[in-house]
Amino acid sequence: MQLDHLETLSALVDEGTFEAAARRLHVSASAVSQRVKAMEASTGRVLVRRTTPVTLTDAGEVILRYARQVELLETDTQRALEGSQDGAGGGSGSATGGRVSRIALAVNADSLATWFLGALSGLGDELGVVFDLHREDQVNTTRLLRAGTVMAAVTSTRDAVQGCTTEALGAMRYRAVCAPDFAARWGLRDPASSALAEAPVVLFDRDDDLQSAFVRARTGSGATGPRHYIPTSDDFARAVALGFGWGVLPEQQCAGPIAEGSLVELAPADPVDVALHWQRWNIASPTLDRITAAVRSGAAGSLR
Repeated sequence: MQLDHLETLSALVDEGTFEAAARRLHVSASAVSQRVKAMEASTGRVLVRRTTPVTLTDAGEVILRYARQVELLETDTQRALEGSQDGAGGGSGSATGGRVSRIALAVNADSLATWFLGALSGLGDELGVVFDLHREDQVNTTRLLRAGTVMAAVTSTRDAVQGCTTEALGAMRYRAVCAPDFAARWGLRDPASSALAEAPVVLFDRDDDLQSAFVRARTGSGATGPRHYIPTSDDFARAVALGFGWGVLPEQQCAGPIAEGSLVELAPADPVDVALHWQRWNIASPTLDRITAAVRSGAAGSLR
């Protein structure tokens, strides 16, 4: 595989169209198309579906993963060269003419809103990289690993994706809460009652099953009440506090409001713990090792 071809495939996936990839690479859209065709000819496989945005075939995902790994190895090599210069430190970009490498990671919204950014704080300058964070439900982050879109992910899946290693980070604790007047209006004194299942509920998106799982554990059936979909973590918490419905919030987001009395906890003795894991490519990479250590440290200070 030629390096410029791999770089082109990576840019095409990131940007979504041949024209946008061409602008990023400072070449023509025709050149992008020719490079993709050359890769497809050399592999004997169709790699790219010409949709808008473009998508990859299974073979294309294999090549994308290889392209991302080459980018990571190049980053490690550049840092090693910089460190070998007298008086030079990592992250200056001196060996690359100021070029900054991109590190793609997947993380669930609640981790992103609570502890994950703090764990990465300062690493961009230290490593000479920028972060490309993909917000995805903790159940679905492994899909991005399999596709080669990201090189590491916070996930609830313990079993390692092929070609990856996994380690436990800890458990994120959630608590079922609502506004005081909402609890009074819907009679939510007993979380095992049918009133909880029938009350309006706030969900993050269509894949969010935390609230229904909470109800099923107590009543045997899922939440059947009206549903509000609020797809950002901070706004989700605000919607619950404003009385849109009840919801299950990370402890870091609701402990203060519960203590202040602006939120009521529906089952204080029965929180919901979601185990989180860190999955990363199983390749030797000082850059990825440093990021892993930072994530591990951040999780140790925030998760159960």
